[in-house]
Amino acid sequence: MKVQVRYFASLREALGAQQAVDMPAGSTLGALRDALAASSARHAEVLARGRAVRCAQDRRMCDESTPLIDGAEVAFFPPVTGG
Repeated sequence: MKVQVRYFASLREALGAQQAVDMPAGSTLGALRDALAASSARHAEVLARGRAVRCAQDRRMCDESTPLIDGAEVAFFPPVTGG
């Protein structure tokens, strides 16, 4: 399945605005985070498990156990963002 990943605030500064990612069927948001972290050293640093990162799918806050939906927009951002 393909999802569109968007980054916000400090994550966007480090990783860019967005990227398309292919994930196996049945994957979760946590599996997506792990796959992204494994994709490059910069991703590994920014999305490390020790760092607080929030996520949303199709503009709804979710936890990492949430199953991915094919074609979804997934957002990663720090716990506090400015506007």
